[in-house]
Amino acid sequence: MSVQYNPTWRYSGNQLKRWRMKANVTREELGAACNYSPDTIKAMEQGVRMPTARVLDAADALCGADGLLSAAKDYVQRERFPQRAQDFMAREQEAICHWSYEVALIPGLLQTEAYARSLIGNRCPPVDMETVEERVSARLERQSILTRRPPVAVSFVVYEAALRVPQVDKAQLARLLEVGSLYNVVLQVLPFGRALPAALPGPMVLLETRDHERLALSEGQSVSQLTADPDVVAAQSERLSMIRTVALGPAESAQFIERMVDDL
Repeated sequence: MSVQYNPTWRYSGNQLKRWRMKANVTREELGAACNYSPDTIKAMEQGVRMPTARVLDAADALCGADGLLSAAKDYVQRERFPQRAQDFMAREQEAICHWSYEVALIPGLLQTEAYARSLIGNRCPPVDMETVEERVSARLERQSILTRRPPVAVSFVVYEAALRVPQVDKAQLARLLEVGSLYNVVLQVLPFGRALPAALPGPMVLLETRDHERLALSEGQSVSQLTADPDVVAAQSERLSMIRTVALGPAESAQFIERMVDDL
């Protein structure tokens, strides 16, 4: 898989490198001035990592840039979502309808802060704590779609396996019940005993935008595909319809989750 670059990071990193080379400052010297390794400086110059305020200020002083490098601090920001998810997050904000099916995880729109932090903070390879906190915050902010005005029609189907992992505690189950009671939200559970082959391949999300464009998101461990291809959207819509048909209804689903709460 090719590396995806943030264009602002890349431009700022390129300017950082140009100023450093013009001033005959080595990566080792710049790294020592701001307490970064030369490899980290290289990654910032290549746009793989975000040039931080600390390195921009240090480089500005060492290279005599008269504030031109430091000024980049106003434009270079850490991405709140992984690169592969950014297109979807932008389109989600335009949605008037949001349908999803999840096999192994509680959907992001239903997660408590503790559950979200547990998932994001235990990624492999790991991410730094600053990134964890920013992504947890961004995930919780996404949940405003549930109470947005005008309201968005939201439907979730969650496979029982997602509810049976240790990270799902009483607070997370209570969150499911809370969201499921909203008038614009339908929450269904697909029990193990009702699983059909179409439910096993993986999660999916379907969106309809204000312009009535329909989009389908398919996700794997390290890749995401967001498409408006009518054939893909139709196939995913049919698959989701089959799953929703065999899943428990909203009232039965709430009772199922309530029994789980009592068992904990």
